[in-house]
Amino acid sequence: MSQKIFQVDSFTNIPFKGNPAGVCILNLPREEQWMQDVAREMNLSETAFLVKQNDGYNLRWFTPTMEVELCGHATLASAHILWEEEHLQLSEKAIFHTQSGLLTAMKNGVWIELDFPALENEELLSFPELASALRTKAIYIGKSVFDYIVEVESEEVVRNLKPDFVSLGKIPGRGAIVTATSDTNEYDFVSRYFAPQYGIDEDPVTGSAHCCLAVYWKNKLHKTEMIGYQASSRGGIVKVNVDGNRVKLSGQTVTVMKGVLL
Repeated sequence: MSQKIFQVDSFTNIPFKGNPAGVCILNLPREEQWMQDVAREMNLSETAFLVKQNDGYNLRWFTPTMEVELCGHATLASAHILWEEEHLQLSEKAIFHTQSGLLTAMKNGVWIELDFPALENEELLSFPELASALRTKAIYIGKSVFDYIVEVESEEVVRNLKPDFVSLGKIPGRGAIVTATSDTNEYDFVSRYFAPQYGIDEDPVTGSAHCCLAVYWKNKLHKTEMIGYQASSRGGIVKVNVDGNRVKLSGQTVTVMKGVLL
């Protein structure tokens, strides 16, 4: 039986910007190896697979090499497709059951707001191997449940970073977030995200990283509502709002491809 599949650019309203994600809405659950094979074939940072339940959708995310526990941009893409393909009415909340618990999405005009967990980080007093792999001087290094977070001295440093991906890929953990305050009033902070351990040298725009970034910059800037810009070659905008132990992540989306798996 043929299976529809979509490609959506997330955290942008411009095609071929933001972060592309694959979305498969399945009639019935499929075996894990099949989902992994599809994700490898799509060769995007993540492909999302959804199965309808009575109270929402079971949602799983796969990179080309493995399953991940939390993914923001593919969740944003999934909600977008549920509304665009009329699986849900625009006024309905998208409810997802995932390895990271219950996640939801709401349509807010041209923006989609995700309700995700807030991720604290613990400072690491010394980690020269990470700074060396990133080829930069760190002001701060911390570790969340998923990622390292590294503050550097300026937006220019973030944008010009050229990590040693071989060395970075040998460091345990999911990936590394590198961040600094923005040089402009348009954004509060900028970042880039590297995860060679998961087969992704650089992820274009990483929603789940902003669960950590939002908490980090809230504590430094004393603001709960901020705008982040992920300064990859594709680039993307993530609005964040820290509310206790949750973070609201808002982004825009655009469908760039619809196809059929034969």
